[in-house]
Amino acid sequence: MRINGIKYRTIWFENNTVKIIDQTKLPHKFIIKDLKTVSDAINAIKVMEVRGAPLIGATAAYGMVLSIIENNDQSFLKKSAQDLINSRPTAINLKWAVDRMTKKLSGVNSEKILELALNEANEICEEDIKFCENIGLNGLKVIEEIYNKKKDTVNILTHCNAGWLATIDWGTATSPIYHAHQKGIKVHVWVDETRPRNQGANLTSYEFNEEKIPNTVITDNAGGILMQRGQVDMCIVGTDRTLSNGDVCNKVGTYLKALAAKDNNVPFYVALPSSTIDWNIKDYKQIPIEERNSDELSYVEGIDKDNKVTKVRIYPPKSKAMNLAFDITPAKYVSGLITEKGICEASERGLKGLFK
Repeated sequence: MRINGIKYRTIWFENNTVKIIDQTKLPHKFIIKDLKTVSDAINAIKVMEVRGAPLIGATAAYGMVLSIIENNDQSFLKKSAQDLINSRPTAINLKWAVDRMTKKLSGVNSEKILELALNEANEICEEDIKFCENIGLNGLKVIEEIYNKKKDTVNILTHCNAGWLATIDWGTATSPIYHAHQKGIKVHVWVDETRPRNQGANLTSYEFNEEKIPNTVITDNAGGILMQRGQVDMCIVGTDRTLSNGDVCNKVGTYLKALAAKDNNVPFYVALPSSTIDWNIKDYKQIPIEERNSDELSYVEGIDKDNKVTKVRIYPPKSKAMNLAFDITPAKYVSGLITEKGICEASERGLKGLFK
């Protein structure tokens, strides 16, 4: 997709260096950052310079490449793999990508190991782009159906950032929106600001502005009343881990949107590539829910009157805060799962119907 009219991917490899868009600086500054060691990749994941399940997975894959460049040794590669997996616990794509790289590289001691690693990391990225494009084409059908009935602007509500900044390109939840816009269908997006890191306000709205897609940022708790007023035609969100029974783990607040959508008969869709499906865990209580630093709640960052990025405290100094990063939306509240292979019901039968 585009920034200032120039097409970018979120991550790429150049001259033995991994290049990323530092998302902690958006939307106020656009900075391309170099990752030169596996520790750089781990830190980028931890501090969320890269975020979004598919992009985290791609970064981890390139982290394995950087590990080989740094020290071409199987024991070091094994340690690097585990450190990468431990960098963030909830998004399943991270472990999926590291396991895929490990399987490809395990026991390889030849001079070709770097070439093999780089080819596999590049392939992971190329697959994700194709998957996200197909997610968009499949999800486009839902938007078209609504538009053909309504004959007017389709109002879509989304949560957090499941855009191209969370993937390599196109995004998951945003891909159908981008395809609809490119096809000339009138769309407008209600963008949850998504506290505490404001990924909706800072990233999703930023993306849509760059693509000239009408959007309005709303406080996280406004979605319900908009649905009651009939101002939301559909919801579409991403996911960091979807279980084989259709339960969805996504940015905290997703569950509440799904409840409001169910109560107001608003379709609630989840968009995901197959790399985000966890085929092993059967009970959502087994999903590790990341609890992040409470400072993300008690401080906000923005531009001051001197046009400088400033961080300020908004809580009383003695107040305690709990910062759970994700929640679970049970499958019964999900209208459908939009994948690269099509749309299915949120169930084991639905998923296995697409992925044999």
